[in-house]
Amino acid sequence: MPNKHGDFIWYELTTSDAEAAKDFYGAVIGWTWETSEGQPDMPYHLFSAGETQVGGMMELSDEMKQGGAQPCWLGYIGVDDVDKSAEAIKAAGGAVHIPPTDIPDVGRFAMVTDPQGAFFYIMRSASDEESHSFAAAEARDGHCAWNELMTSDRAAAMEFYTTQFGWKKDSEMDMGPMGAYEMLRHDFMIGAMMTKPDEVPMSMWTYYFRVPDIDAATQTVRDKGGRVTLEPDEIPGGEFQMNGIDPQGAPFALVGARK
Repeated sequence: MPNKHGDFIWYELTTSDAEAAKDFYGAVIGWTWETSEGQPDMPYHLFSAGETQVGGMMELSDEMKQGGAQPCWLGYIGVDDVDKSAEAIKAAGGAVHIPPTDIPDVGRFAMVTDPQGAFFYIMRSASDEESHSFAAAEARDGHCAWNELMTSDRAAAMEFYTTQFGWKKDSEMDMGPMGAYEMLRHDFMIGAMMTKPDEVPMSMWTYYFRVPDIDAATQTVRDKGGRVTLEPDEIPGGEFQMNGIDPQGAPFALVGARK
């Protein structure tokens, strides 16, 4: 795995209706889809931006739903050793929800939460190819452009992630009553963390995918049955962010220019 320990390397959607989700995100973001043949009992759908795979999607089984699983987006953070990282996360106050597990020809992964309860995966890929799911060095339509953590304890979360993954605080932006918006760097700017608003029920990661025209994408969200929870809002640099919920109930976010 040529990516560094601490890089975001993959993004995954769990959903209640895979075909409907393909139609929605294909229209909104422009992804194309193919189905992996590795797990016939649980199809895994891969999505690409152009020729580059960005992430995957799986449909929630009845057993997952009975266990409380709901449609959501999750990110994968690459690590040098999944087992050691899982133990370190537990020792730091986090939790391991799926223990280190091998996926033949794909890699080894675990599902974890940070000490404040935000879910994510850790993974050691079996591939010798570098992941470009997160567009760290340049803007790329259809790729993740920003990773944002809303947390119940910003200082504790900063300590956790910088210790576990080698991230560093780059700078911060004053958000008034909401406090500081703290930028994260891992060679490149990778995202930020902020104190979660009271109306957000739990600490969570949000992943912003880039679109070429934020207003056109926002209208397509509505046309395809999604819900817009934050209208396009200008961010530093002149681009716009938009937040929504897809037709199956998974929160998502977009970023792009206004044309």
